[in-house]
Amino acid sequence: MSLTLAEVEHIAALARLELTPEEKERFRAQLSAILDYADRLQAVETSDIPPTSSVLPPHSALRPDEPRPGLSLGEALTNAPLTEDDQFRVPPVLE
Repeated sequence: MSLTLAEVEHIAALARLELTPEEKERFRAQLSAILDYADRLQAVETSDIPPTSSVLPPHSALRPDEPRPGLSLGEALTNAPLTEDDQFRVPPVLE
């Protein structure tokens, strides 16, 4: 599918791009090649292939979610600039 310069100018306007005449011609050729390749992909027979979200087998790179002890109160408040009654003290944000 070959794009016209008018179509490239329309696409550039949608993307808010200012293109030189050389860029318009280069992008016309490149976008036309991309659309031609997409047409070739449409011709591939895929009716016997089940839908998949990935070609890789299911695998989780995350560790199992197991409960573990957290920080103690003292450890959590160690680097706090201000504390009050074993809580973080923050300046008010409303006046």
